[in-house]
Amino acid sequence: MSRIYRMLQEVERPLFLHVNIRWNRSTLNWLFQLLSLIGGATFSLCLSLAAALFAPEPWSTAGWQAFAAVVASHLPVAIAKRSAPRLRPYQVFPQINTNRHPLKDPSFPSGHTTAAFAMLTPWMLVEPMFIPLLLPVGIGVALSRIYFGLHFPSDTVAGALLGSTTALILTIWI
Repeated sequence: MSRIYRMLQEVERPLFLHVNIRWNRSTLNWLFQLLSLIGGATFSLCLSLAAALFAPEPWSTAGWQAFAAVVASHLPVAIAKRSAPRLRPYQVFPQINTNRHPLKDPSFPSGHTTAAFAMLTPWMLVEPMFIPLLLPVGIGVALSRIYFGLHFPSDTVAGALLGSTTALILTIWI
């Protein structure tokens, strides 16, 4: 598995370093802090549950689907982090910029990106006109994790695919 990680690192290193080092941090810090918060388990679960309990249909159903998708998608995240541990970018590249409190668990896949896409996908399915608004939010969560030096691009792509797929399966089922 380390051979795959080394190969991925060579391919995604330029993109990672561009986002992490070259972007203007003073103007983007607040935006990426907010986006990173949206992908957190607490926010995504609370917002989904609030929609499930208080929103009218079809948003209530989408809230339940989002809640179930966030919960269900974190089982494969936990399994992947334990079975294929990958160092976080700040552990590989000492010169990069990091968040104030870098995480210590494995990098692959991004749990924040997984939660964001698991939460947003049911709402995009209910109203496709919201895709131009919600998809950039999900992508922004993924970029925030790269920006703060916590994930490689492939970690966030895997998280987006995992969250979206889980949500799609659960929306068909629920």
